[in-house]
Amino acid sequence: MIHIVFNEPDVPVLQEAIMLDEALQGDVVLVRDDYAVGPLEDLYSGTGATLRRDWWSQVMAETENAGKAESGEVNDPNTIAGVVGRMRRNEEEQVWIWAAQNKHDVSGYYFLLHYLKEFPGRIHILYLNNLPFINEKGGIFYPQWLSEIPAKEFLKAKKLAREITLSEWEIDTDEWIKLANESKGVRILEGGKKLAQYDYDFYDQALKKYITTDWLKVSKILQHFYSKEKETTGDVYLFWRLKTIIASGEYDIQGEGNNMKGTEVKLK
Repeated sequence: MIHIVFNEPDVPVLQEAIMLDEALQGDVVLVRDDYAVGPLEDLYSGTGATLRRDWWSQVMAETENAGKAESGEVNDPNTIAGVVGRMRRNEEEQVWIWAAQNKHDVSGYYFLLHYLKEFPGRIHILYLNNLPFINEKGGIFYPQWLSEIPAKEFLKAKKLAREITLSEWEIDTDEWIKLANESKGVRILEGGKKLAQYDYDFYDQALKKYITTDWLKVSKILQHFYSKEKETTGDVYLFWRLKTIIASGEYDIQGEGNNMKGTEVKLK
């Protein structure tokens, strides 16, 4: 069995759950890229892959992550090629895709379909959509991320595993192609598996609310953003958007400029 997840913190939690239940025995594979942001056009071609890599290079430029996009550290097509190879060599092998109710996991699920469509009946989805779980203190909660679920609760979650239906293969694959052709940069989960798309500046107005006439570290601005906004995304993307906002000339900046902890911003 091959388990696929979309966030690094999910890996050790699922591995711990696997140790508790031999029925879950298998390898955990991590899809590293965040397909809820960035270009998707021709994603499965060399041209599209290069376009996306170059975009990430631009986003990470002049930051502590500079060069990471070109390093090959994130290479999901290569990772999934290994999964496909195992599926072809062993007709008994199965894939379980684990997704929580967030735009990151759902976008990752859509990304996978192109590679796994030759294995209908052997690909399962565990989508934890509006399902209650019990936390370490015994309280009921609705997890947004798999890593929030105690390992023992995964034993209950495994009962949700079901085959991706033939209609889902067709409908969801077409939906992802449609999203890719819209040439938008931000995807938001509206409910179920429904993704809506917006321009790259989707988060800009919310970020601007936390820039004041006093000097504030970028890390503090992001802290306010994460604590008060419903829709959020990763630090790297938001730092790129902040740099774009600052370039408008309405703001002052001091510090290192390429470090979220060392940079300060205020209104002119």
